[in-house]
Amino acid sequence: MANTYTQLYIHLIFAVSGRTNSIKSEYKIEIEKYISGFLKNKKHKLLAINCMPDHSHIFIGLNPEHSVSNLVREMKISSANFINEKKLTLGKFSWQEGYGAFSYSKSSIDNVIKYINNQQEHHRKKSFQEEYINFLNKYNISFDERYIFKSD
Repeated sequence: MANTYTQLYIHLIFAVSGRTNSIKSEYKIEIEKYISGFLKNKKHKLLAINCMPDHSHIFIGLNPEHSVSNLVREMKISSANFINEKKLTLGKFSWQEGYGAFSYSKSSIDNVIKYINNQQEHHRKKSFQEEYINFLNKYNISFDERYIFKSD
């Protein structure tokens, strides 16, 4: 084939180091705009983003030139540097190691976007840890609860 055609929709989830509530509401939009720009520069299509105080959800149309692992690593390093340079948190900010990446079909896009946009309401009923474990169970991903979250 002469050309490459893809349809890759990925929901990324990752936590603030120590799961502290480091992303303050007054800086949430600035952080989301930074991550959005980072993704646009890498030629990914941002479909939804929601940075909660202790974790982030990002839904993208993945540019196949980048592996998910390299993209997440670069995005976390770049955004943490931005947050630290702008002093958007008290003390040094970092993302916890690891992440979740879940793929979806085109028919699921609207539901995933609604889910991400509704995080504030969702977390009135369920903690991030419960939410994340539910994702792992839903997608039949084997895990040991002792190693899901690092307690810094």
